[in-house]
Amino acid sequence: MKAAKFDYTKTNDVAEALSVLTAEDGDSKVLAGSQSLGPMMNLRLARPDRLIDIRALDALKAVTQAPDHLFVGALVTHAAIEDGILPDVTRGMIQHVAAGIAYRAVRNRGTIGGSLVHADPAGDWPAALRALGAQIVIDGPAGTREAAIDTFQLGAFTVALEEDEIVRGVRVPALSGSARWGYHKICRKPGEFAESIGAYVCDPESGIARLVLAATEDAPLQLDTAAAAIAQNDGAKFDLDAARMALTETGETFDPFKLRMHAVALHRAVAQAYGA
Repeated sequence: MKAAKFDYTKTNDVAEALSVLTAEDGDSKVLAGSQSLGPMMNLRLARPDRLIDIRALDALKAVTQAPDHLFVGALVTHAAIEDGILPDVTRGMIQHVAAGIAYRAVRNRGTIGGSLVHADPAGDWPAALRALGAQIVIDGPAGTREAAIDTFQLGAFTVALEEDEIVRGVRVPALSGSARWGYHKICRKPGEFAESIGAYVCDPESGIARLVLAATEDAPLQLDTAAAAIAQNDGAKFDLDAARMALTETGETFDPFKLRMHAVALHRAVAQAYGA
């Protein structure tokens, strides 16, 4: 199939893009990498009245390093992160995550901001950046605001972004030299959508420990009690049974197959973090 008829606007300025978003009635969609929106339009699962092409917005390609974080512009591609073009303040985590996203052709065009806004439950960046405790920077008519990533994604394909707002980028907290991380996803074959994602980050210097499960039917699930216990024991007692128990204690319901698969993803993420 082919996309339904739509209007097209290309903009070189953030303010102009914001004004176009609210200038006319109808459904407007922002076009960046188009690795999700394009296929959805061709299948007519999405039928926007107009596309606003923001690929020329240099302000959304900025990368800035600060002592405690790295700001990554929304239009930075997965491939740029994979190739180490950006400073990696996460001791290799974001580079590892980027390298495992889909296929190289997708990574060449797909953007970190597009992934966050699309909010696919099986998406890598929503899971990884939640484990890192990232902040989303958003531009709108009233100026710039920030949102914690755990409040940004409200559910499957649903984010706390108004129709007249655009994601400028994401602030990724820097990890200390003593930090540990693990990221494991289960796919039927390389490049496919994940069936389960486990992400774990622990940084003793900042006192954070996060364990995240993704590729469920909703937003990533954060297991704070389990993460605190894992950090206290350096992952020694977090076996498959402990992972299953942690999932059970969330109150979520998983069929036996999914429960085991999610437990495996979490266990392997923690094992990777501690070199087990």
